Amino acid sequence: MSETKLREQMCLLAKSMFDRGLTAGSTGNISARTEDGGLLVSPTGTSFGRLDPAHLSRFDANGHQTGGHKPTKEMSLHQAFYDTRSTAGAVVHLHSCHSVALSLLPGADDDNFLPPLTPYSIMKLGKVKLLPFFMPGDTAMGNAVRGLAGKRSAVMLANHGPVVAGKDVEAACDAIEQLEDTARLALLTQGMAPRLLTAEQIKDVVTNFDVEWDT
Repeated sequence: MSETKLREQMCLLAKSMFDRGLTAGSTGNISARTEDGGLLVSPTGTSFGRLDPAHLSRFDANGHQTGGHKPTKEMSLHQAFYDTRSTAGAVVHLHSCHSVALSLLPGADDDNFLPPLTPYSIMKLGKVKLLPFFMPGDTAMGNAVRGLAGKRSAVMLANHGPVVAGKDVEAACDAIEQLEDTARLALLTQGMAPRLLTAEQIKDVVTNFDVEWDT
């Protein structure tokens, strides 16, 4: 994909998520690999609803900024995924309401944040690691992701929001939307003893769809 088209796609998908309430105000950030190994990154303090393709921060393959506005303060978080996952072509971070709400509740499984309610979160995300709270912009978030050694494509920052890496920007956006949708289902069925997928059913999904399933 040409860089011009990639810039337009990033802004279009970001606006779609903003318009549907998946992130609000000037929250959230998005990045994607360019064909030459560089990065396009949403600027700091910008709204997903009003990203300008021409203003995206541009980095070369050596990590030097070569154009655009000042990047998001969560650059270390994005870079950690690119450095540890060779398949990462894009990273998206949202402050989506339902996933954040679920991270506030007691009893969450730190190693597998989302309950197995449907096969789709398993297919698109694998296991989602729940990380502790970090101050926004703290480089320790990136260090925590590096500590996972590339074994997870998605993490949930407690009291903050989800972060997902995908093969491209469309895949990353689809996956993070699935994370939010599953969190919403979990909240809707909270305390109702929902019928979860069994261990055998989960195994079948993992096998049939070749899911990365860190055990």
